[in-house]
Amino acid sequence: MCATETLKYLQRHNIPFILLTNGGGKHERERVEELSARLGVPLSTENFVQSHTPFRELVSTSWSRDNLGRHIQKELLEGDMRPGFADKNILITGSDPAKSRLIAEAYGFRSVITPADIAVAHPTIFPFEPQLKNYYAATARPLPSPNPKIDAIFVFNDPRDWAVDIQVIIDLLLSQNGILGTYSPKNGRVEHENHGWQTDGQPHLYFSNHDLFWSATYHLPRFGQGAFQAALAGIWRRITGGKAEMRRTTIGKPYPKTYEFAETVLAQWRGALLKKSGRADAAEETEPLARVYMVGDNPESDIRGANEYRSPHGTEWSSVLVRTGVWSEERDGEPKYRPTAIVDDARAAVQWALEREGWR
Repeated sequence: MCATETLKYLQRHNIPFILLTNGGGKHERERVEELSARLGVPLSTENFVQSHTPFRELVSTSWSRDNLGRHIQKELLEGDMRPGFADKNILITGSDPAKSRLIAEAYGFRSVITPADIAVAHPTIFPFEPQLKNYYAATARPLPSPNPKIDAIFVFNDPRDWAVDIQVIIDLLLSQNGILGTYSPKNGRVEHENHGWQTDGQPHLYFSNHDLFWSATYHLPRFGQGAFQAALAGIWRRITGGKAEMRRTTIGKPYPKTYEFAETVLAQWRGALLKKSGRADAAEETEPLARVYMVGDNPESDIRGANEYRSPHGTEWSSVLVRTGVWSEERDGEPKYRPTAIVDDARAAVQWALEREGWR
């Protein structure tokens, strides 16, 4: 019950923390309820961030809550994560695409399509395993039109039906203007930018993380969403003859967008705790964080992200690697991304951080 004791200690002493995970596949409310029951600790969606949580900010071109802060909002508007998909057709996939659709709809996306919808409407799009037809039909919805225009593709968490998902996603990346069943005449043409690949209005592709492995019940790490992304990118390289990398946006740990999202959420949570305790005035409640300790079990995501992230507010990030997850000292040796400290578990990590801060 190390995690339970640690979280209770942080809550009892009003020490602000957030839970930042590359996991997903459930709405934040459902996940928090499950964790609260399992750990015996009351948790809140206000300080809980999953890998696909930032996708909420792509629904509208305006923000009802300042979850991201001005810096990330500027990146969203000017970079490769453009919001405004509330009424656009988007394709969603994940471990359970039907459930991912419900999550996306709860976020505010109103026209969500899954690979099952397409496979049922167009059975010949994947001419294998006819016994899967009943499986897909159980969750499929009618398409908004026979060959809809898809404006964005979101991989919410680790897909299961790789073959169907890869076929449908590749079809759309090769399409003209994102219209299902079409093929862009620009593909492979040297006179166009990027040899014409993904330059003809195709939907942008978003991944919620790139973890190659994750720690499950099995004693060895299992493939994660990063493995699916690598397979998809490998097929894309074969199709394009290696002349064009697959254009996509990946968030989640270790990417800076997710760390800034996390920093903003943590700062807001700290402000709420200070206000509730009456220990600070309004100015102190909104001060930037001085230091954040990132405790994680995966050097490739948790530790790398904390080491490489540069806060626009000057916040210092320190990384703490625990021995109770993906990384194994005996199997993996020295971590590729060296943390500030290596400890046995989450309780030891919090104890190390508090001692470093002079906590008594």
